[in-house]
Amino acid sequence: MSEETSKYDASQIEVLEGLEAVRRRPGMYIGSTGERGLRQLVFEIADQAVNEVLAGHASCVDVTLTPDGGVCVADDGRGVRIDEEGGTGVPGLEALLTRMGAGVGPGDRHDVTLGFRRVGPCVVNALSSRLTAEVRRGGAHWVQEYARGVAVTPLTEAGTSTGRGTAITFWPDAGIFETAEFSFDGLAERFRELALLNRGLEISLTDRRRPGESRSARFRYPDGVQDFVAFLDGQEEEPVHPHIIGFEREDPRMAGTVEVALRWRGSREERIRSFANSRPTIDGTHERGFRDGVAAAVTAYARQRQLLTTTDPDLDADRIGEGLTAVVSVKLDHPEFEGSTRGALGNAAVRACVEQAVQEHFGGWLAGHPEQAAAVIDRILRGPHRD
Repeated sequence: MSEETSKYDASQIEVLEGLEAVRRRPGMYIGSTGERGLRQLVFEIADQAVNEVLAGHASCVDVTLTPDGGVCVADDGRGVRIDEEGGTGVPGLEALLTRMGAGVGPGDRHDVTLGFRRVGPCVVNALSSRLTAEVRRGGAHWVQEYARGVAVTPLTEAGTSTGRGTAITFWPDAGIFETAEFSFDGLAERFRELALLNRGLEISLTDRRRPGESRSARFRYPDGVQDFVAFLDGQEEEPVHPHIIGFEREDPRMAGTVEVALRWRGSREERIRSFANSRPTIDGTHERGFRDGVAAAVTAYARQRQLLTTTDPDLDADRIGEGLTAVVSVKLDHPEFEGSTRGALGNAAVRACVEQAVQEHFGGWLAGHPEQAAAVIDRILRGPHRD
């Protein structure tokens, strides 16, 4: 190889800026140009609307798949700001849709994007052939149109409005995505999950793509993670005890809350789902603390009732987990994650806090429900199938 062909210097480095980088390397921002990436576009817009509801500024989020291949995400919140953003001369709405990081505040534990990589509405705008933003705020109705991330109309007052809120409709760019077909079930799965993890959150999903075949789903769960356990169990097996055990506790030591629900079934399968700030996790200090707390509570109860001898070892988490369905959800002001995928929660204080909360609440439940407690302990000591 000659010196000329092997030469590599700064002149060969291509610097991509702003939304041009998004269109050239979409996978870096939404993970895929397939159906998974297509869904991520919806979630990036919907998360903003969900945050409005969780902050108490809106009552619901409505997502509609339109007949012409678009998606409309609407909320009845405050409406995105239409005045200038930070003295830049750019309206807040335009900044949100064209600038990385715009509209991303400090957040709190109820922000479903806190601690996670958030690319935001501007990336959705860049990867859409067109996008329409409507804002109802201060008695006025404002509209602005975009094409491939660039504003093609000024922010225009289109009339008056007695309501308030934001509606963003976008059409993914067919030149970027391998498919333009959204999976209704894939979207519904995530919206159901969000509603189950946030008690009282209401999300509706409507599919109007095929005339005469419209379908819709509404997600709202008054009992939060207890409803989640019931959903996971379905009608598969008879539960060992009828009541789903659940509690929520705030702990300043971990600057957050933990919410837990659990129930045993007759099978050997363990189903433990863990979440941090409403995002699924594959492991972490919250899940380890949960397992430790359940094991400690069951062991203490069994020893107190002399169901274990002094020479018997403590019951371990693997044995206790057989047939257990559980949801462990923490919401933290300062979440810390391990690994590039951010799939494991790393906050050290969380493990001890969750363990203590589970041991106290579950231990109290065992003491207060002797008949159901006997069924749980018998299930754990004897296993799912009696001899």
